[in-house]
Amino acid sequence: MAIKDLREFIALLESKGQLKRITAEVDPLLEIGEITDRVSKSGGPALLFENPIDRATGTRYATPVVINLMGSYERMAWALGVDADTGTWRDLDAKAKQIMELLPLDAPASVMDKLGIAKNLAGLAGSGAKTVKRAPVQEIVLRGDDVDLSKLPVLTTWPEDGGPFITLPLVVTADPKGKPNVGMYRLQVFDKNTTGLHIHEHHDGNKNLRACKAAGMSRVPVSVALGSDPVTIFSASAPVPPIIDEYLFSGILRGESVEVVKCITNDLLVPAHAEIILEGWCDLEETRWEGPFGDHTGYYSLADDFPVFHVEAITMRSDAIYPTTIVGRPPMEDCYMAKATERIFLPVIKAMMPEVVDYDLPLEGVFHNCAIFQIKKEFAGQAVRVMNFAWSMGQMMFTKYVIVVDEDVDCHDYSQVAWRCFNNVDPGRDILISKGPLDRLDHSSNHESFGFKMGIDATRPIANEGHDREWPEALEMDADVKARVDAMWNELGL
Repeated sequence: MAIKDLREFIALLESKGQLKRITAEVDPLLEIGEITDRVSKSGGPALLFENPIDRATGTRYATPVVINLMGSYERMAWALGVDADTGTWRDLDAKAKQIMELLPLDAPASVMDKLGIAKNLAGLAGSGAKTVKRAPVQEIVLRGDDVDLSKLPVLTTWPEDGGPFITLPLVVTADPKGKPNVGMYRLQVFDKNTTGLHIHEHHDGNKNLRACKAAGMSRVPVSVALGSDPVTIFSASAPVPPIIDEYLFSGILRGESVEVVKCITNDLLVPAHAEIILEGWCDLEETRWEGPFGDHTGYYSLADDFPVFHVEAITMRSDAIYPTTIVGRPPMEDCYMAKATERIFLPVIKAMMPEVVDYDLPLEGVFHNCAIFQIKKEFAGQAVRVMNFAWSMGQMMFTKYVIVVDEDVDCHDYSQVAWRCFNNVDPGRDILISKGPLDRLDHSSNHESFGFKMGIDATRPIANEGHDREWPEALEMDADVKARVDAMWNELGL
């Protein structure tokens, strides 16, 4: 059985000793952030702050705060419904293995074959989201003057942040035909009923807003779910293929449909077992200065104009819990979520690029700055093909550095990868400089969301790749000698 909701996941973590209840009064203004940053960096548990307080006014919030829920490989594995046997990222491969067993991994012969793979994925979750008429998240309904975001313990996590930010939202939009998108776009709280909507031009949610505007809608419905089952929360952050939506993707990973309910003030469908729903609208013509924000790059993302989200209604459980996260210099909770994305999407990448043995997205690259591909090389220029293909694949188009190594190199062993880069690469032959879209958070480029990228071919050159000299063999001890030393190792006392 899949985990039904946030509180069931909290109970699971507590039963495994991976949740710490904090009864002391702690302020969402910086204090919770500092505590969580220390706990996250030390590999600590999920935290439930039972008594958040506004120290400036002495006001106690009625809603407890939960944070760092998926901030370890173990908790991320449990969230996805798999065992945590090693306590490392390799536990996440169990979910990828399930998908591999359901997908053909031979090279698709045509674009239609590729689409067929995506349709097969869609079929794994049956009919997708299941609509219900009554939901726990609508036990309390607040409208009009009763809408007041200041009553939620929204965190300000870093000193120079532009204000409090909702950082774990499931932002629900739909295109003019009603196809939903669930994305994770931060919301800066401006006042009691408006927030910013930090939604980049590349995001599918932004495409929905633009399509609705083009269809003549001045006020585009937007709803935000706070809290859901952990797989649906994760799915909102994942680069889901456009042919399916995040509810369907969550259903695939969960093995059963996500229950959704229609909002009170609009027709959007939101998770029925969420903790809190914010319902409202957005007009792309209306923007407001948002930020700065201490981001997952470890730097403050710069302030800029973004759309305004007007909250018309709040629905919630009678005993709602406020879920949130903190991002910053890695490792943080979002790093473990990103590593899960890396492992789960390996079958899809193999289907599109059959020469790929494995790949790694280093945490220090914060998901969009570096990708290391391990390939079975069979023809000249194959590493360059992998670089260009990677830059054409969805959100991987933002990757600033693509490194390609041979199949005998463990792409997850950064020492091995660095050794091959430093020794195998001739800059004039093996470096490809390209340019294209970059993540908006990339502060190094001269231009916003656009700039240069580099591919590094650290594979052993073969015929027709411009290396005419003899290539040396890497050092490797004789297998018989290794076996003899293995047998005497304990006697040596080393």
